[in-house]
Amino acid sequence: MLAEVLGCFAGRFGRVEPRRAAGQFVTGLLSDLEVKTCWQLAEQAGHARPDAMQRLLYRAVWDADAVRDDLRQLITARFGGPDAVLVIDDTGDLKKGVHTVGVQRQYTGTAGRIENSQVGVFLGYAGADGHTLIDRRVYLPASWTADRDRCQAAGVPDEVGFATKPELAAEMITDALDAGVPAGWAAADEAYGNSAAFRAGLREHEIGYVLAVSRSHLVPLDGGKTRVRADRVAGDLPATAWQRRSAGAGSKGPRFYDWAWLDDVCTDADPDDDGRHSLLIRRNTTTGELAFYRCWTPRPATLAQLVRVAGIRWTVEEAFQAAKSQVGLDQHQVRRWNSWHRFTTLALAALAVLTICAADATDGPTDTGLIKLTVNEIRRLINTCIIRPISDLTHRLHWSGWRRQHQARARRSHYTRRLSLELQP
Repeated sequence: MLAEVLGCFAGRFGRVEPRRAAGQFVTGLLSDLEVKTCWQLAEQAGHARPDAMQRLLYRAVWDADAVRDDLRQLITARFGGPDAVLVIDDTGDLKKGVHTVGVQRQYTGTAGRIENSQVGVFLGYAGADGHTLIDRRVYLPASWTADRDRCQAAGVPDEVGFATKPELAAEMITDALDAGVPAGWAAADEAYGNSAAFRAGLREHEIGYVLAVSRSHLVPLDGGKTRVRADRVAGDLPATAWQRRSAGAGSKGPRFYDWAWLDDVCTDADPDDDGRHSLLIRRNTTTGELAFYRCWTPRPATLAQLVRVAGIRWTVEEAFQAAKSQVGLDQHQVRRWNSWHRFTTLALAALAVLTICAADATDGPTDTGLIKLTVNEIRRLINTCIIRPISDLTHRLHWSGWRRQHQARARRSHYTRRLSLELQP
């Protein structure tokens, strides 16, 4: 599968050197290295210096979006189907300094608070056999797009302006559908579900959606004549309105919740909209905590279908966890626009290897007495059976010396710059 994934985009590299480096880069991301930056990946690949890996991310001629397209086609060919779900979410990486593209003090769910961080918006794809990430956008806050000198220094194209996270999500969904990605549904958390423009865009594409909204979200009732907070709607429901259903299998068995479905309400669209709007409410069977979903389908749907899509939204969280813990999605040490998209695209390629292998492994015997192969176990097997770590002592000593020499130069440069600033009148 590693060869198949690498082969699907090999033609995007006009020269053999970056093509070989890309293969080694993805292989290194799959390795058991604790840190996966250009230095470590170059050492793992047997290079004498990190130049080839750094050149791959900075100056080599190749189109990361074209590679993304090839990966997306491969993934949807394996997992695709008319009931597949496009799942949107964002994730943040904590960063120091102010020069890395998109970095500022902002809220990130990774830390659960406002931190100096970089945020990326991702598109996940969940089919019947598996799920993974198929697209990415780095989020540029208004403080960045308003400072064109700062953008130019980070390599941000001149035509890139400010876009909200829901707008970035809508772009990725449009690109996927225009490319022929088969999907019948979209799911996202309340940061996207609260956006009326995002919901309207999905309706234009005639994609059914189950989008989380906040408890304070105003639900339009009676044809939009009145608007009531979602939590107040839930409070007025009788006990008979709730049904217990599973939102899918979890690590400890089926995930049962109580669900209430207000069918054919929330009609805040234009009169020409023939779809069905509804409000779905989920109640935790233990804590009683409520979650709310705005739903729309171009054709009549069942409660079971909506509950399935609501449960699938969590696949993007699983994908983030796998991407960060297994292939180093959050370990990039790059500052520029192109470099971020290139590193992230190659990380998605490595993640695709694991997820497709995990899906293929389920086609074997089912009565083995073992749990299904996880992406974690598959990466261990890839390292054991395929990746051969460099064990030559001379090579390891060479890299130890190279790192220390580089760090010494960086220290001298830092001290010189600091001394010059202190001596200024």
